[in-house]
Amino acid sequence: MVRGRGVVFLPPFQEAVLSLRAHSAKLVARPVGRLQGRMRAPGDKSISHRALILGALALGETTVRGLLEGKDVLATAAALRALGAEITDDRDRGLWRVRGFGVGGGREPSDVIDLGNSGTSARLLAGILASHSFTSIVTGDASLRRRPMQRVIEPLMRMGARFEGREGGRLPLAIVGTDEMVPIEYRLPVASAQVKSAILLAGLNTAGETTVVEPVATRDHTERMLRHFGSEVRVAADDGGGRRITVVGWPELLGRDIVVPGDPSSAAFAVIAAAIRPGSDVTVEDVCVNPLRVGIFRTLRDMGADIVFENVREVGGEPVADLHVKGGALTGVEVPADRSPSMIDEYPVLAVAAACAKGTTRMLGLAELRAKESDRLASVSAGLSTNGVEHEMGAAELVVHGTGAPPAGGGLVATQLDHRIAMSFLVLGLAARQPVMIDDGAPIETSFPGFAQLMNGLGARIEAA
Repeated sequence: MVRGRGVVFLPPFQEAVLSLRAHSAKLVARPVGRLQGRMRAPGDKSISHRALILGALALGETTVRGLLEGKDVLATAAALRALGAEITDDRDRGLWRVRGFGVGGGREPSDVIDLGNSGTSARLLAGILASHSFTSIVTGDASLRRRPMQRVIEPLMRMGARFEGREGGRLPLAIVGTDEMVPIEYRLPVASAQVKSAILLAGLNTAGETTVVEPVATRDHTERMLRHFGSEVRVAADDGGGRRITVVGWPELLGRDIVVPGDPSSAAFAVIAAAIRPGSDVTVEDVCVNPLRVGIFRTLRDMGADIVFENVREVGGEPVADLHVKGGALTGVEVPADRSPSMIDEYPVLAVAAACAKGTTRMLGLAELRAKESDRLASVSAGLSTNGVEHEMGAAELVVHGTGAPPAGGGLVATQLDHRIAMSFLVLGLAARQPVMIDDGAPIETSFPGFAQLMNGLGARIEAA
């Protein structure tokens, strides 16, 4: 484990700091025939986080419509309030208002910032906290406290911040910020939109130009939204085949109106649930189809899925479409490693589609799955095993052998506090021969409030066990 300059590893620093794990709530999904109807996926989680964060760093008022009101995004809102932003919501109108403190503003939080299960909140806010001259203590639930933060800590230390925490940079973490950050050019060792965004956000309160070089293009919501708020951001090709993203420090960001489109990662659950049930006909409305986010739909089309992008338009600088999917037979494919940045969160539910397809599906380049809310690669493998799906797991790959017939099902899946594992295996239960149960449905609220109700509205059978 790398121990970077300036990091002090404390003793197991109050492991009793609050874990927000909800009481266990088992759910079961029962086999169904076809799914039919229309639904709207919840607001995009990545865009929702960034809308609140940049609204807080702007002057004046930002209005946000379509915000994802899941636990992860609400954790970001609470943290920004602790830093001095005024954030109010009018849920009857679906409208949130943010009155920001400006790029160089904000106050020292009076208490520990608890981010629950939200890794996005932890990594993006680290960039802001590191570039302000006060000390913050950040923690999270049991799952988040296991997730590594070293990849964010290392570049922010180069810029001048200090960190004090557990071995490996895990939470709880004290961030000793400074308003005298120095700009850097940083080449990401692993493609990560969260690490990229943390550095760019720190660069806003840093004199000069801060540059991130990414080996493979990752989701670019931060760059798009920075421009929308008035920041100077330059994107150019890198000689190594990746991209160079540069932000100019000390901009005056101004409040803007934001409309958050539907989350493609959340839409994927309904799309795949329909694709694996012959005769299904489902439309998921208003989904963000940013080219750097649609790897899952490209892969499903490669497998033979009937998916059409309808009513394509642009909303708030992001391409949006209605996804119309019809169920039918799928065939196994090889998913190349270079596609993983555009669909890293969707591999668990893709494994479900692969279990229902005919032939072998080989998914490559999955190392990043081991650093998510759980070790998602291991969690998916365990869930497939307990439901009778033949597969092999490697260090960074998953090979699923589908028969073209419904999988056996009948298993109890350990979700490991991971919302995507929970929803993925509930989708499997809709197509399996026997019901599939998950040990805890509570984490689903972090990203997809009302998941069971929306899916049941299409004809699913998801209920308390």
